[in-house]
Amino acid sequence: MNFHLFRHYLGALLASGVLATSCVRAAEPVMPLPSIEVRAAAENITGLAGAGSEGIVSGQRLASVPLLRPGDVLEMVPGLIVTQHAGDGKANQYFLRGFNLDHGTDFATSLDGMPLNMPSHAHGQGYTDLNLLIPELIEQVHYRKGTYSAEDGDFASAGAVRIRTLRQLPGNLAQMSQGSNGYQRGLLAGSFASDPGSGHWLYGLELLKHDGPWLVPENNRKLNGLLRYSEGSENHGFSISAMAYSNRWTSTDQIPQRAIDQGLVPRFGSLDSTSGGVTSRHSLSGEWASKSRDSQTKANVWLMQSGLDLWSNFEYCMADLQAHGNCNKGDQFQQSERRRAAGFSSSHALWSHWGQREVIHTLGVQARQDQLSPVGLYNTSQRDIWNTVREDRIQQGSVSLWAQTEVQWTPILRSITGLRADAYNFKVQALNASESANSGGLSGQKNAQLLTPKLALIWRTHPSAEVYLNYGHGFHSNDARSTTLQVDTSDPSIKAVPALVRTVGQELGLRTEVLPGWKSTLALWQLDSASELIFVGDAGTTESARPSRRYGLEWSNLYAANRQWALDIDLAWSHARFKGDAPEGPLIPGTISTTANMGVTYEAAEPFFAALRLRYFGPRPLIANGSVQSPASWLGNFRMGYKVSSRTRLSLDVYNLLNNPVNDMAYWYSSQLRGEAQPVSDLHVHPAEPRSLRISLAHRWE
Repeated sequence: MNFHLFRHYLGALLASGVLATSCVRAAEPVMPLPSIEVRAAAENITGLAGAGSEGIVSGQRLASVPLLRPGDVLEMVPGLIVTQHAGDGKANQYFLRGFNLDHGTDFATSLDGMPLNMPSHAHGQGYTDLNLLIPELIEQVHYRKGTYSAEDGDFASAGAVRIRTLRQLPGNLAQMSQGSNGYQRGLLAGSFASDPGSGHWLYGLELLKHDGPWLVPENNRKLNGLLRYSEGSENHGFSISAMAYSNRWTSTDQIPQRAIDQGLVPRFGSLDSTSGGVTSRHSLSGEWASKSRDSQTKANVWLMQSGLDLWSNFEYCMADLQAHGNCNKGDQFQQSERRRAAGFSSSHALWSHWGQREVIHTLGVQARQDQLSPVGLYNTSQRDIWNTVREDRIQQGSVSLWAQTEVQWTPILRSITGLRADAYNFKVQALNASESANSGGLSGQKNAQLLTPKLALIWRTHPSAEVYLNYGHGFHSNDARSTTLQVDTSDPSIKAVPALVRTVGQELGLRTEVLPGWKSTLALWQLDSASELIFVGDAGTTESARPSRRYGLEWSNLYAANRQWALDIDLAWSHARFKGDAPEGPLIPGTISTTANMGVTYEAAEPFFAALRLRYFGPRPLIANGSVQSPASWLGNFRMGYKVSSRTRLSLDVYNLLNNPVNDMAYWYSSQLRGEAQPVSDLHVHPAEPRSLRISLAHRWE
């Protein structure tokens, strides 16, 4: 792909759009963004929400804030932290409600009805890559935390997010961005009617190039596209969407602190210049909805094909020195998968009455089938495979039924009761010929079922205030290889683990408008997990942990002072511990206790606009006894802009405004460098990017 050619082409297209609009009679003006007051009103779900921790972030609000990466759109979800410990083409790492969610375990994410979590993934259970998002095309982010909605199933114990993209744009958009460290991004998007009175086409094409601050350039190259045809609305109409995404990059993964302290490698240096990855995703999906006077029916179907090759090196020479007495090959490994998946969902809601009481009955069905062939873990040296650890073919399917009834018992009291039933089938076929003696132990099949009840009570104590009491069961699935396992190649003592792990949550919430324009929510929650069981893709084995309990408090605020100024403050505290006593300690490594996200936005009819975001990422225990902690960090991002005209905007984004030398991620484990006689337990860090600038020019036309 010729990125320079694309840049010149898009620049010429932008210029032609500007010339065209200046040389002809002024057309009808492009629809301006709503005022902050309107945006805040669009996010008000009092009377509709099922929990105090449920909410909506509008696309207009997302458009006003500086985003370093596409995944940062989720940082607008109160209490959620998004980081990165490798190259920007890899899935982000997420933290919420006392969870180190890794790349998506225990946090369900979907895009236009398509689930983004990937079960039995080569790199980690629930792997969720959000680099396919085009933030400018997001209509809203609807989030629910906890286990209280019957519609939410696998991976939704900590929460679930449904991201919806626009069905149409007001005209067309061309945007060019240039920034520090070789950052270049071009976006061409727009919408047009196919015929008068019929449907609309929406298109979006994004091209990105970025080297980052790393000593070994990241050489990130991303191509992203969306094409959609829609008629009607989300509640009464249909849409057909095609998406394509590809990405490649070189990673500077976390490096040991001792190597930095000893001057062996700079802070932004690398110990393996061939780490990195290549990924792709293609999908076709359709949505249909029909609404009558007393019912609503919705259906969704999707097909997806994806691939990933990921090369990592976290221990450098430790395994090579132990096995061969030298470090000729090193400890690099490759995780690889080729996946095809398909699924559908459908729901039918019926409005009726029990006497004088209003009732809504909803019945839904969901199904999904994933086929991975192959999914593998390999020892590599400079991306060349020299040994196959294991290679498998996986078939994993699930069918889910859910039912929910909402009753308005009195003018101030309503209830939501739900029940969900999930059935899973896992089938693993070992393909690794070198381990043929154990192939029977690596292959297997398993079925699993689970019922999860839900209950919510909501009191409307004031026209603008509600109190919520929630209780619900949830679950997360484990990797198919860990559930069907009979013999493990690296440790025969490791046995198969449960396929579905139950979680139980409770929550007390409050949603209120303290003052006109000031919307506030408060949630006190608790979550118990039967087991912290995950498949460790980096090692190809299953790691089993004890049952756990988490509880915490969240306070979220959005204040629209007037039509120009808005302030939001989200504070979260959580306490996470293993149940029972154990010599290693009670703490769950990597879990976060305190977070804060604050922002100020100015948007008016005047030429200037601005936004400031501050994020606090609290300390985290890195081992179970708490003797090693990851330090807390503050990061600030800033945007200022100028409206050249009603159609054209110029903006400057500054990331890591104060240039804080903090880490995006930190881990504690053993590694061994060349020249070291023994493995060393040490802090391994991935630094946050230093201060960087990006300037963007955006132009809209009919």
